[in-house]
Amino acid sequence: MPYRIVVDRSKCQGIGACVGVAPDVFEIDSEGKSVVINPEGADDDTILQAAEACPLEAITLYDENGEQAYP
Repeated sequence: MPYRIVVDRSKCQGIGACVGVAPDVFEIDSEGKSVVINPEGADDDTILQAAEACPLEAITLYDENGEQAYP
């Protein structure tokens, strides 16, 4: 089940924990914020771990029904 991944750029401080866990999904852009580069770049468990790694809860995941899955 691929997640729809939303990064709240107003919360993101570019810490990069998400990139460390899922570098094929996230990167830090020129503004120092996390962006999704490939929402299918890792399995769902890894994407969830990346979202959980964000200390600011700047990453929200939605399931295939549009329901919020995390946080």
